[in-house]
Amino acid sequence: MEEIAAQTRKTLLEVVYKAKAGHTGGDLSALNMLVALYFHTLKTSFEKKTDYDRFIMSKGHCAEALYSVLHAKGFISSELLNTYGHFGSLLGGHPTVKVPGVEVNTGALGHGLSIGVGLAIAAKMDKKDYKTFVLMGDGEQGEGSIYEAAMAANHYKLDNLVAIIDRNGLQISDTTENVMSLEPLEQRWNALGWQVSSTNGDSMKDIVDALNEIDFANNRPKMLISRTTKGKGVSFMENALKWHHGVPNEAEYVQAIKEIQNSINQ
Repeated sequence: MEEIAAQTRKTLLEVVYKAKAGHTGGDLSALNMLVALYFHTLKTSFEKKTDYDRFIMSKGHCAEALYSVLHAKGFISSELLNTYGHFGSLLGGHPTVKVPGVEVNTGALGHGLSIGVGLAIAAKMDKKDYKTFVLMGDGEQGEGSIYEAAMAANHYKLDNLVAIIDRNGLQISDTTENVMSLEPLEQRWNALGWQVSSTNGDSMKDIVDALNEIDFANNRPKMLISRTTKGKGVSFMENALKWHHGVPNEAEYVQAIKEIQNSINQ
């Protein structure tokens, strides 16, 4: 999966570079988790049969990462992926249900978890064993709707719901702690009644271990805090605020691809 993630990073950068648009830093920080989910954890279905796991990309502005992983998984063809940024493409700046493999429209931050709660309740009511996973940004944690959903998930004992925070510490204008402090994040979600764990989201092994340890039979919703590096995998993008929605020029693109290829060759 580490090689899949590295190859998908190259695809992601190519998509952003060609389209001249994207949220590159957050794309790169979330990519390991997306690869682990799609290539290890999620039960996926091209036909959307009822027993497949639901995934919601709540931080929908990082659509390029999702599209690249869906391409690697076989949901999106190379021909479709190459239309990103073109007029009339199905692949918008935020994912929609028109895109193969996308469960719900996202982009307006804060509503992904609420939808996830609804899907998890539906599974309980229908006596289905599918799980629902929601990937959120850390800047997104300032949205009040998230905490309404968090209370509801605890109230309805949704042990079939997993929320993940891509905790890279940066949002569009500054660090998250300068904009709206989140720490102590683990204690906050514990107080809301969730089972909370943290992992090194820059390490594929640690992510997989954390996903494997989730207990789906204890009547508590799950929160996995994935501590990551914004711009992960490209030296000059890492922990740099400008790459929240920065797009590489030709020289930067060439350097980024070279760095990723070198990591594959090691």
